[in-house]
Amino acid sequence: MIAINPSIKLTSQISKSPDIAIDSNLRRWFSRNLGLWKSQRTYFLKEKNKTYNVCMFLKIESIDSKKPWQSHYKFSWYPEKEFKFFDENPRYQKKGSMNAYIQGHQLIREKFYLCDKKGLSNIKQVDEHEMIFESSYQDWYILEHTRLVDMDNFRYRVIYSWNRNNIEIVETHHEERVSF
Repeated sequence: MIAINPSIKLTSQISKSPDIAIDSNLRRWFSRNLGLWKSQRTYFLKEKNKTYNVCMFLKIESIDSKKPWQSHYKFSWYPEKEFKFFDENPRYQKKGSMNAYIQGHQLIREKFYLCDKKGLSNIKQVDEHEMIFESSYQDWYILEHTRLVDMDNFRYRVIYSWNRNNIEIVETHHEERVSF
């Protein structure tokens, strides 16, 4: 039997080693998302009371880091074809890329989708297949659920976006893996 010594503070010892601080479940979950995804999206914009269907491609890549204990990723997106959605809603980026990395239970983003502001998303793990991302920046609060389905061949995402405490955007994304 091992006795517990209350004078030893494990948290202070662990925090000195970034290798131990990384949650391997998050790294494993993100690695399961790598590749090119075809994303069938439905956007409901409350202000316009209008629904749009858009097909996008989303590529998630692991990129090298100077800090080996940080997992770095590049997210890039582009539309399958031209959609009037982007002309009618210019705040949405038709194509682009974003780098991000995991730090503890947060995803540190170099920019957000609706603006070029750097920020972080808190990550909550529901189970081995689903993560919840909570972000807030400028006047936005974003709640995103992402679930891997069918041996990681599909992803389902639902995203709720509030602006100044009013729900403005609801999105559903059905994504199919195109390649690794």
